[in-house]
Amino acid sequence: VQLQASGGGLVQAGGSLRLSCAASGNIFRLYAMGWYRQAPGKQRELVATITRGGSTNYKDSVKGRFTISGDNAKNTVYLQMNSLKPEDTAVYYCKANTVGADYWGQGTQVTVSS
Repeated sequence: VQLQASGGGLVQAGGSLRLSCAASGNIFRLYAMGWYRQAPGKQRELVATITRGGSTNYKDSVKGRFTISGDNAKNTVYLQMNSLKPEDTAVYYCKANTVGADYWGQGTQVTVSS
């Protein structure tokens, strides 16, 4: 399974970004995808996940600001990030959960300036 993430960048506080992650390869047992992030000196943490059935889960601090969505036909997951804060600055990683294994994308940098 290969994951191609895109959409990171530099934005001012209060701005928006949209991340995308497309899965390809042996994904016939894909059941969920999600976004995680890792800031310098901190552990990687869950941001949001979505199952193929549409159930979502969010980190408390992003609820109401971030929205995760998926396109099952394209095996793609999106993360719409609004009202960004400097503390959202991190490398964002896409993750795909399949029966038997999990896969990580290469990471995309999100930097929010104050």
